[in-house]
Amino acid sequence: MIVVTGAAGFIASALISELNKHNFNNIIAVDLFDSDIKNKNLENKKIAQKINRLELNDWIQLNHEEIEFIFHLGARTNTSEFNRTVLASLNTEYSKMVWKNCISYHIPLIYASSAATYGLGEFGFDDEANLCDKLVPLNPYGDSKNEFDIWALKETKKPFFWVGLKFFNVYGPNEYHKGRMASVVYHSFNQISKTGGMNLFKSHNPKFSDGGQMRDFIYVKDVVKVLYWLMHHRKNSGLYNLGSGQARSFLDLVEAVFVTMNRNKKISFIDTPIDIRDKYQYFTEAKMKKLKRIGYPHTFTTLESGIHDYIRNYLKSNKRY
Repeated sequence: MIVVTGAAGFIASALISELNKHNFNNIIAVDLFDSDIKNKNLENKKIAQKINRLELNDWIQLNHEEIEFIFHLGARTNTSEFNRTVLASLNTEYSKMVWKNCISYHIPLIYASSAATYGLGEFGFDDEANLCDKLVPLNPYGDSKNEFDIWALKETKKPFFWVGLKFFNVYGPNEYHKGRMASVVYHSFNQISKTGGMNLFKSHNPKFSDGGQMRDFIYVKDVVKVLYWLMHHRKNSGLYNLGSGQARSFLDLVEAVFVTMNRNKKISFIDTPIDIRDKYQYFTEAKMKKLKRIGYPHTFTTLESGIHDYIRNYLKSNKRY
């Protein structure tokens, strides 16, 4: 059995497709399953059992002997969530429960951290463990992820194999339910389809031009390939970045969307919303040497190629991966 938490969500549902592709079909999907649009992400996938996330701890006690691996990808991922009690419960304490079970029953673990832990990037984007204590995330979501990373690193007892992955800006199929938190690729496609143009945030930082804000965008298919590879690697435990390794501007991204859609470029700039303006990352770029150093063999999809595949094969027909 392979346990996947957050199973109906974006990355986890794509991971289940990747596992199915390699004939791993004894999947235990963990989620609340209370959203029809999210549940569509699991249609036509091979899943052995669905478990309510509130019942996972008890379920592990009864079934631990059959569990081969846990991918803990479930979390409250809304970066504008400011209820620290909710974030502590769902992101930090729940993760501690999963971690402790993996120790008790000798289960290998991969869990989702986030590039939100890096804050403004004033200490760089290096995934060496000694950096975590210095980091200053820009929002409570980033705090909750960093707090768990720090806790895990300081624990004397650890799963025999564990990896925390700092996901950068992931885009791709199965994010239809994410609303405001969906990728800029997703929003660009929808806005251009409806209006013929795209609004981007103005820069409120003199170091960056409007649309020149830069992020490390990574295609979800690359993310799940890394997850699958690590499941078999099972050594070199620790924290790892997971991005493309190359920062690209929002203008680059939107221009690629226009090209893929065969539309004339029409871009306007609007003020960044007040509620996120002072917590906005203007630059992120994953340092990927650590993952490559342990032998990860694959290259990452270019932004243009990822956008082309996403729009042509998924967004245009509202398909899932």
